[in-house]
Amino acid sequence: MKNNWTCAIIVTFVLFCYTFSFAQTESIKDTAVDTKENEIISKLHALEIGPEISFIEYREPAVMKEEGTMIGIGASYTYHKGVMIKIAGRYSYGQVDYKNSGTINNIDDNIFEIRMLGGHDFNISNSLSITPFIGIGYRYLKDDAAGRISSTGHYGYLRESNYYYSPIGIEAVNVFDKGWSAGAILEYDYFWKGKQKSHLSDIDPGYNDISNDQNGGYCLRGSIKIKKQTDRVFFVIEPFITYWNIDKSDVQYQTYYGVVIGTGWEPKNESTEIGVKFMIGF
Repeated sequence: MKNNWTCAIIVTFVLFCYTFSFAQTESIKDTAVDTKENEIISKLHALEIGPEISFIEYREPAVMKEEGTMIGIGASYTYHKGVMIKIAGRYSYGQVDYKNSGTINNIDDNIFEIRMLGGHDFNISNSLSITPFIGIGYRYLKDDAAGRISSTGHYGYLRESNYYYSPIGIEAVNVFDKGWSAGAILEYDYFWKGKQKSHLSDIDPGYNDISNDQNGGYCLRGSIKIKKQTDRVFFVIEPFITYWNIDKSDVQYQTYYGVVIGTGWEPKNESTEIGVKFMIGF
């Protein structure tokens, strides 16, 4: 399923880039683009809100895997006037299945993310604009297997991930007639720092909860944004893909009632999320 989604998005993106090139050539030949329509689509202030659905897979190579479906809601406010300023947030909930030597099904997962971006709009033609951007973001993931027992008799526990990062990317938007526009967003996230907390006391009150620092990694994102403007509102459909790659964390002591019994760390891990957003804007 994941491979089919990935291929579909890559093919769509290639076709979309070709459409960009063709539309730009046509705009040079035909300058009768409706400027007022372009101004409506590029609103000074825009508020978007709507649901999203995605498939997520988390992997610790040669260790374990979790995967499942997430359903959420996202919202954003964008200001455009040469300068672009955007504040966006999302919340997503789902249940994932854990697979290792044993299995645990239907683990509750929660994702919260907030981002602040700034950029500049460059009008390449009457219909095509490009906006490079940079910003700051925070992502929180709660993976709650506390009180659950795997098929091999191992106890689950609550895990919390905190990521601090800077998005660096570019958005290209092409305006067509009758209120339609299409855009592509490519982004690299510079990973500043992460904090992983493992609530091992959920297994046994004698164990200490371990907090590990994560200092290396990155994220890649891509999406295609199709928009339809009406007199009062606009509608957006946006397929997206997000890939996180996080290095092994530092190492902390593990204790049992205060006595050191070993060490604990967060292994190198990867996370891929593929989904689609449905937004209404004002």
